[in-house]
Amino acid sequence: MSLQRALAVFTPEEYLDLERLSEIRHEFLDGTVYAMAGESPTHSAICFNLSAALGPQLRGTNCRGFSPNMKVRAGEAGLYAYPDLAVACGEAFFHDRHGDVLLNPVVIFEVLSRSPQTYDRGEKFERYKSIETLRDYVLVSQDRPRLEHFSRRPDGTWSHAELDGTDAALSLDSINCGLALADIYDRIDF
Repeated sequence: MSLQRALAVFTPEEYLDLERLSEIRHEFLDGTVYAMAGESPTHSAICFNLSAALGPQLRGTNCRGFSPNMKVRAGEAGLYAYPDLAVACGEAFFHDRHGDVLLNPVVIFEVLSRSPQTYDRGEKFERYKSIETLRDYVLVSQDRPRLEHFSRRPDGTWSHAELDGTDAALSLDSINCGLALADIYDRIDF
């Protein structure tokens, strides 16, 4: 999703109080709140396909997925974002009693919108790296069958791989799952 109009500066608590009452979603970055644009039909279909492909593989494991309505916090209070899909393993930990801000994702998927791709690859990813439990960050193109996979190595550095074409497949060792690009892009016309 793309970030749109910036609103006034807020504390994290003010943002969460307002967000819980809002009819539209906003992301929080260092006190600035950004209204999120709606998603395209392609973006929405890819998110659905990701969930449909990943969900059955998570059944019976200690991992579970969270929809784009679940916020993720990166850092103590610097970023509250809505990834397109997040997976947590073991007990899910939340910011507070509301249970709407996940603190311990293992995998985050972002379907790239046309406008904020630099944000998803840059500032947002830098913030996500501060999440100690995060092992995989996957950027999903909506313009062609292509994924960028960032994976945290045991020494804390990140590797980067690109997968192109519907014959490619992504292996996510952190959650013991695999995703065929043909499934992610099922019924998507480019």
